[in-house]
Amino acid sequence: MFYIVVNINKKLTNIKIIKRRIKNVFVYKTYCLLGFYKIKSGLNCKECFFVIFTRKSILMKITASKLNQFLFFKLPSAFICGVRVQEINPEKCIVTVKHRWINQNPFNSMYFAVQAMAAELSTGALVMYQIQKSGKKISMLVANNKSNFTKKATGRITFVCNDGHLIEEAIQKTIATGEGQTFWMKSVGTDEKGVQVSEMDFEWSVRIK
Repeated sequence: MFYIVVNINKKLTNIKIIKRRIKNVFVYKTYCLLGFYKIKSGLNCKECFFVIFTRKSILMKITASKLNQFLFFKLPSAFICGVRVQEINPEKCIVTVKHRWINQNPFNSMYFAVQAMAAELSTGALVMYQIQKSGKKISMLVANNKSNFTKKATGRITFVCNDGHLIEEAIQKTIATGEGQTFWMKSVGTDEKGVQVSEMDFEWSVRIK
């Protein structure tokens, strides 16, 4: 089993190397991130090491926790604003974000772009899930979007997308034809009382590489 070990000691001398490895994990999907481990054999057990395995040896399962790690490294603006994946399965993804100072607008509610980040993630995470499931190298991109805001977003807002079933068909078509495929996915945001605050639709495009 092939693996790469990157030292993350207290001095944090290899930050640039770490970032490059994380890019390989999530963008090019060359490596699979497993987590943090303490390596005791022949090394200082107080040092923390980052262990990354090739996809040939093991395939990373997309989970809410892994997606939140992805946000931290590749979408830091969303992470800082409090966007978090709570649940994902082949059909549904749930993302939450809480109104606070860092994501406010001048009208004492959540800035619309923060809602858009959470809504897009609830759809995009499902696309990533199905692409990984296919085992093929497939590119994904938002081609269009539209939104409707019906109420001030305050407190914790929950965005739910139930359109996972739309993705698999598009992926199978692009694999079979080699041509790009597009499809629309809807995400609905509700507040803590269950009242809808916004609704967003994203047109995703997928194409086999």
